[in-house]
Amino acid sequence: MSQHPAPVFPDVAFPGRERLVAAIDAALAAGDAHAVTATLRTAMCRLIRDPAVELPACVHAPVEGHYARRELYRSPAHGYSVVAMTWAPGQGTPIHDHDGLWCVEGIWRGALEITQYELLDSAGDRARFRAAGGMQAGTGSAGSLIPPHEYHTIHNASPDAVAVSLHVYQAPIEHCARYRPLDDDWYQRFDDALPADATD
Repeated sequence: MSQHPAPVFPDVAFPGRERLVAAIDAALAAGDAHAVTATLRTAMCRLIRDPAVELPACVHAPVEGHYARRELYRSPAHGYSVVAMTWAPGQGTPIHDHDGLWCVEGIWRGALEITQYELLDSAGDRARFRAAGGMQAGTGSAGSLIPPHEYHTIHNASPDAVAVSLHVYQAPIEHCARYRPLDDDWYQRFDDALPADATD
């Protein structure tokens, strides 16, 4: 990961930003986490197709060596965070969690392979997982994760196309647990900081 620290309240200007923020704010009024994320998934799909909403140019530029994380907005009123991620061909994540936060993810460009995992057992810093379903999410689609069903991987399987996804987190996510494979279905847990890449 790049070592660019995120500002306390990032607020990157881009066309349609106010429309995006208004849609997220409205979804938060839906009720519990399930209702909020369902409402936000629908709103995200609509926003991706809205020609008035254009993510900033920086989010289309991949970063060598890791997928890029660029925080575009953090709500001072509601506490949620909006992060754009850029995936060069072949880039992806290990199994990881979302630090107990719900999240809605929309695909703005390209396609991503998303595999969800079921936590079967844990012992200290070891955990056993089983793949619980996968999908290829293309441009215009949106999904959500609600703890404790938050374990997943994301991968850009394209040999030549960059993918861009937009993630709305319940609160700023600055670290998470990632898992390295050991043997059978067992994995080693390690905590990982999630610094933000530059938005300029």
